[in-house]
Amino acid sequence: MHNFLRNTAEKILKESESLREVVVVLPNRRAGLFFTQHMGTLIDQPTWMPEVKTIEDVFYGFAGKRPADDLTLIFELYRVYGDLHPEPESFDRFFFWGEMILKDFNDVDQFMADPDKLYHHLAEIKELESDLSFLTENQIELIRQFWNSFISQDKKHQEKFLKFWQVLKPLYRAFQASLEVSGLAYSGKLYRQVALSLSEIQKPDKKYIFLGFNAFTKTEELLIKHFIKEFGAEIHWDVDAYYTLDGNQEAGLFFREYRKDSILGPTFPKELPNLIQSKDSKIKTYATPLKVNQANLVGSLLEQIPDQEALEETVVILPDEQLLFPVLHSLPERINQVNVTMGYPVKNAPVYAFLEAVLEMQRFIKIENGEPFFYHQPIKNLLSSTYLKSVNEGFCKGVLGEIQAMNKVYISRTELGKGGKLFELIFQKLEADQLFPYLSTLMQELAELLKDDMLQRNYLFQCFKQLTRLRETFEKEEQFSVDREFFIRLFRQVFQEVKLPFEGEPLRGLQIMGVLESRNLDFRRVIICNMNEDSFPPSAGLNSMIPFTIRRAFGLPVQEQNDAIYAYTFYRLLHAAEEVHMIYTTAADQGKAGEKSRYLQQMEVELNQDLSEEVIYVPIDQKSTDAIRIEKTPSILQTLERYLVGSDGHSETAFSPSALNVYLDCRLKFYLQYIAGIKEKEEVSEEIDAGVFGNLAHYSLENLYSGFIQRKKRTQIEEGDFAELRKNWIFPAVEKAIRDFYHLEDEAETKLNGQLAIARDVIQGYVDQVLAYDASTAPFRLISLEKEKKYQTTLEINTLNGARRVALRGIIDRVDELNGVIRLIDYKSGGDQKTFPDLDALFDRGLEKRNKAAMQTLFYGLIYQGTHPENTAPLKPTIFNLKEVFNDNFDPYLYQKEGRKTGIEVLDYKDYDPDFQTKLKELLEELYNPEIPFDQTEVLKKCEYCPYKEICGR
Repeated sequence: MHNFLRNTAEKILKESESLREVVVVLPNRRAGLFFTQHMGTLIDQPTWMPEVKTIEDVFYGFAGKRPADDLTLIFELYRVYGDLHPEPESFDRFFFWGEMILKDFNDVDQFMADPDKLYHHLAEIKELESDLSFLTENQIELIRQFWNSFISQDKKHQEKFLKFWQVLKPLYRAFQASLEVSGLAYSGKLYRQVALSLSEIQKPDKKYIFLGFNAFTKTEELLIKHFIKEFGAEIHWDVDAYYTLDGNQEAGLFFREYRKDSILGPTFPKELPNLIQSKDSKIKTYATPLKVNQANLVGSLLEQIPDQEALEETVVILPDEQLLFPVLHSLPERINQVNVTMGYPVKNAPVYAFLEAVLEMQRFIKIENGEPFFYHQPIKNLLSSTYLKSVNEGFCKGVLGEIQAMNKVYISRTELGKGGKLFELIFQKLEADQLFPYLSTLMQELAELLKDDMLQRNYLFQCFKQLTRLRETFEKEEQFSVDREFFIRLFRQVFQEVKLPFEGEPLRGLQIMGVLESRNLDFRRVIICNMNEDSFPPSAGLNSMIPFTIRRAFGLPVQEQNDAIYAYTFYRLLHAAEEVHMIYTTAADQGKAGEKSRYLQQMEVELNQDLSEEVIYVPIDQKSTDAIRIEKTPSILQTLERYLVGSDGHSETAFSPSALNVYLDCRLKFYLQYIAGIKEKEEVSEEIDAGVFGNLAHYSLENLYSGFIQRKKRTQIEEGDFAELRKNWIFPAVEKAIRDFYHLEDEAETKLNGQLAIARDVIQGYVDQVLAYDASTAPFRLISLEKEKKYQTTLEINTLNGARRVALRGIIDRVDELNGVIRLIDYKSGGDQKTFPDLDALFDRGLEKRNKAAMQTLFYGLIYQGTHPENTAPLKPTIFNLKEVFNDNFDPYLYQKEGRKTGIEVLDYKDYDPDFQTKLKELLEELYNPEIPFDQTEVLKKCEYCPYKEICGR
């Protein structure tokens, strides 16, 4: 099998009199490691090994220093910017585009661009046009293209760009001077410094051999050409004729340019190797429906490796680091040695998510009477974490339950601190200058907590190391203040780049690596995941302050060069591979279309080899979901016994009109809610939805009339009472409703958010209008209000065990007596209808729009009469629909009405009682019939907003 590093090592070994006098320079350290291994296997007697360096080592060695870290450099850049700009931005605003400027300066120096010409003032464009002698015709055309597009912009954009552009040249020059004084440097500055002083470099004692390079920066090209020309250095190219000789192949872009060069050209072999097309490789592509399926496929492909074959000859390339753990979990058991060259991002670790949630909590704090109150969402995230639950699970569950039950939007620090020492540490309000020591202390506490979990401790160690570095940098820059928002943004940005390195033997076992780490390495079997466009090659453009055409004109890298580098990295994996498996995903993922990589398309058209493709199907049961039927087992029938009156004349519970309406809507829903006891998912409600609004309106009206009874010591309400009620008592009634609903203390000042304040005002309007209607019908006598009394009765039905009495119960919003008629009033905040065609329609579960409100108010008549059998007064079902109270012809009474016929007002429930009881009895007997299962409704419209529809699969 062809192996570039081994073959080159063999050649160097043959041609070199003394390896001790050789320096081998490679693009990266991993290639150097493998080169050293190959050289070691070729040497059969004790000898000195050649010195192995990276190109970075060479430059930094000649420069005599290494670059400072980016954060320190950005601080220095900002200091210079502040001296130049009359009104500098704050550091936190500067930081994020300061990074981009620093990268641009690095490119300018790495590619030896003239900063004075590049950052030329647009105001002096005529001067620039008069001196274009240093540019080629193509460069001149590119610059003119930019100026033409610039002139076509509106004046505001022109001025904004001009103002920004004019500061870059003085900023570059002043920054260079500042770095000279401080002794700092960025890598591009060091590279340029070495490239400009090549003539001063003494001829080295050792022979330099450059291996495996593809794309040079201008500084690298100058140095290597100088070493070849002046010092007799050698360069060995890892190249193939397939993409080099074909001008359409982007992978050979740089090689084609270098072959034309007077110094580099002669270093290429006269006849380029034809590795890709000369061998008959087995190349296969796979299409998987989902990204995670790729990991399973990798596992099955690795299972096929013969036992006698060395694992080191197989590589798994992961363009997407998120696949790392799925792949590791899918490895066959017999693969016991793995070398992972790519680090795992700390941002994907649970401990990072916890730390981020802690910081996010700081953004949503309000202070009341000097005490911090924390917003419920981050609190719920933190209390649900394994870290806090492992310390005090009972406390976490209790607080989470209380937040839900009491609808707490904010929770006090005092309450949260009761969990223990760690809780007191986490739940506190921090000022900006406390963030570093706070996080440092918290990480140390977590480390103690995780002392038995080495993986989590490693994640935490990487976070702590990065935090310490940040802290030390900021402590050196005392004049810069960091506010909380900037700290959180910086934390996210810096920590998202931190990776957890894997420990292992780099030269043994299955190799798992990222794309660029595979440079110069050859493998017999290659498995590449995520062969999708936007993944391999990646889609990320070059973030730069310098416009594209200007970058191109001055020889700075643009996306075209970036694409060429990735194309070369892909095709060189094919140099030695005898078996290639390439996997792509057909489904869109995170906004990226499931399009196969352009490399696959190119190979299908251009490579004269058979490429087979296999579509991986995930077995899916396409048959319709089976209907769910819950048979009434003895245990279920026993549960239903709770609703039956026992020998002692009592029942455990009773059927409410709501429960019976649920049963009529869907038998299965009734089972899930009332028999299985599966509760709807509860969320803390900040929105004033219809349910919350209705509850507040109910409580407000109840508070209003119960308060009247307490003050006046009478239940009779006269027309003259309403003026005072409407003027003085509506606001307190609504306020009390809000306090009760949100569990606020009676003495505490009610501070409402915008939505709640608006809702309060709207509810006051509705309550006032209800009072206006009541005043028009006064006088009337209040009999009961919602919370005062539960009305109940029983109904005899026939069961398998003989006649039994079923308990029925309900709470009526308001019962009053008007002109000798007892009104059973139900307040509704929705759009409930007050007409029904007949009683059959109220019990017809097949109707899409069955009138539940009418059924409910008639049920109230049954339980009222059952509670007061002595009653002879008419019972009038009444629905106060709050949406209609503002109508001039508002009528709250129930009507029996078929089609367009004139409706008949329901004057007395007792007129309907015999038939209603018969219908209800039939319904209950069906419910207790063991032969009729709890099944799904056939009216799918009813499933749209059902909280259990996911269980049903509808």
